[in-house]
Amino acid sequence: MQELLQDLGISEQLFNYLIMPLLIFFARVGDVSINTLRIMFMMNGKKNVAPFLGFFEALIWLLAIGQIFQNINNPLSYIAYAAGFGTGTYVGMFFEEKLALGRVLVRVITPKALPELMDFMKERDYRFTNVGAEGRYGKVNLLFTVMKRENLKEFVTKVKEVDEKAFYTIESVKRVSEDELNVMEDRPRFRVKLQSKARI
Repeated sequence: MQELLQDLGISEQLFNYLIMPLLIFFARVGDVSINTLRIMFMMNGKKNVAPFLGFFEALIWLLAIGQIFQNINNPLSYIAYAAGFGTGTYVGMFFEEKLALGRVLVRVITPKALPELMDFMKERDYRFTNVGAEGRYGKVNLLFTVMKRENLKEFVTKVKEVDEKAFYTIESVKRVSEDELNVMEDRPRFRVKLQSKARI
């Protein structure tokens, strides 16, 4: 290794205190990001993708931890490892948001019915159930709907537009029972956009 470093014009100190910590950092960013995506695919029942990601996650982690033990006296390796974990968590969440896979259950609670919101949902073929309920301060209106995550932002914007004080909750949904809700396979949004542009 030392001969190779000398041939490349890299000193041993530069390698140990800069290049190696950077390699550990990026390896940790990679495996933590993959871990976040793997959990997301597991939650959405993607049985073929999750094990594949798990393989690379474990491989990258072993490479990173192996370098830690080889440079156990170098404190920068520990800092790089921890910094990579934190950064990888952020990167994984970023990609998870961009992929927007899966479906969510949304509950909207308002003091009265919102016909404008229901018309909005009917126009977009959303399945929903609207029922009357009893709240702390009297009668309320409770609306349930299941939608793809990629449509969530638009829906929440509409809810706030119709009623600023509407109370809503959002939960992940692993599966739905009706085949009609599974007509379109869940795909990352950027893939859908690329495919639509290719058709044009």
